[in-house]
Amino acid sequence: MRESCVDTVIKVGGALIEDPASFACLVDALQALSTRHRDGPLLLVVPGGGPFADTVREVDWQLAAGDDAAHWMAILGMDQHAHLLVARTPVAVLVESADEARVAHEAHRLPVLAPYRWLRARDPLPHSWSVTSDSIAAWIAIELGASELLLVKATTGPADAVTDPYFHTVLETGAKAGRLVRVKVTGPRALVARAWGTAEGNQGL
Repeated sequence: MRESCVDTVIKVGGALIEDPASFACLVDALQALSTRHRDGPLLLVVPGGGPFADTVREVDWQLAAGDDAAHWMAILGMDQHAHLLVARTPVAVLVESADEARVAHEAHRLPVLAPYRWLRARDPLPHSWSVTSDSIAAWIAIELGASELLLVKATTGPADAVTDPYFHTVLETGAKAGRLVRVKVTGPRALVARAWGTAEGNQGL
């Protein structure tokens, strides 16, 4: 069932973990956004796999884990990133469903999704390295009826240049079902500006 509680899904690129300054900037931005939106529309943070998923890629390449195992292992990497974000962002709380995100928002907390259990139950996407956390975040945004998907990346640019090969398929499938979501790409510093109402440098789809 499609939900409609979330206004913006903020997908946080895992590559930001590799630069402590960028990661600290991201945490500040999420904290500020949550404060600004505490009585407004619901925001949901979806973490990328980052170095956790990269480790799975390496193991899969060396030991041939197989598409199914690698898919779920990489999504568990997103859960690990979610735990890290919650540990570093005082206002954040870990959630595993839309209902939990709603409860967190009502308590003036920022919901950060650990997606493994939800995706395991629904299994909506192909098990392939052409499907990364960008496609997963797009599917979540469409499923929840979000009006906007904000991709926060270390390297910005047009969405079709910085997302995985399956990303547009997810958007096109949603559009055919009448579920449209606006996509923007930004960096952590521009996200800080957005948090204070002066956002610059966002790239539309």
